[in-house]
Amino acid sequence: MATQTQTTTALPQVQTSHDDSYIPRGSVNTKLNFYAAPADGAKPFNYVETPPEGQPQRNFGDIELPVTINDIRGQESNFNIDTNAFATLTTGPSAEKDFKDDVSIKKNYYPEVEELLLKNVPGAKRILLFDHTIRRANGNRNPVTRVHIDQTKASATARVRHHLPAEAETLLNDRVRIINVWRPLNGPVQHTPLAFADSQTFKDDALIGIEHRYPDRTGETAAVRHENEQWYYWSGMEKNERLFLECFDSEKGGRVPHTAFVDPRTPEGARQRESIEVRALVFG
Repeated sequence: MATQTQTTTALPQVQTSHDDSYIPRGSVNTKLNFYAAPADGAKPFNYVETPPEGQPQRNFGDIELPVTINDIRGQESNFNIDTNAFATLTTGPSAEKDFKDDVSIKKNYYPEVEELLLKNVPGAKRILLFDHTIRRANGNRNPVTRVHIDQTKASATARVRHHLPAEAETLLNDRVRIINVWRPLNGPVQHTPLAFADSQTFKDDALIGIEHRYPDRTGETAAVRHENEQWYYWSGMEKNERLFLECFDSEKGGRVPHTAFVDPRTPEGARQRESIEVRALVFG
């Protein structure tokens, strides 16, 4: 298995006191969890909810491997959604303040996300926001510390047919993208920041389809085998900053592996990260 070959700068001094003002910045050496195949050679799966009696939550494992993660802070303009499958944006305050009620989130925050995508994603003509996830430590959905991509070609196509059945065949003849819009709810981020890999730096054979089993249907996500992919994060993300993560692009093939990670420089007692990601079908 290939090893990480990126160079890195010296790490900042580790902070050990209770300090909610210290934000780790710059390149960092850490470990990420990559895909380990099921021991019995079976097709990998995981259950989104409680699995049926006698079934494991998932049948595949993780392998923890060292990587270097570089900080894009101050270099944001060097990356874009079409080339790297991720992009950054700074915006104003949101009309949604609490992010505790789904109806309120859809009323106040969804229109903001739709507008950001239409204005900032090249070629975007139509947006359908199809779900969101709020992650809070010790909540129902904790930060995911396993390298993954939320969609595959099969699941992206199924999403279009599921949400827009009458128009699906016409829409699928044009460019279709799925983009996650990620932001912290309690920035600046100190704890379990989000890492993302440059889409140009790994091959399709590093991706493994995982059956994503819901109670009423089965979708598909992708796990990732480690190659020589280049990893990045955006240090100290604030509440007015947005990260676009492209999970599928029918035209350019963009897809961005991502994962929460443990930064060894995180101060003791650091504020637990809270975040929301909204998932969008982008047409055109």
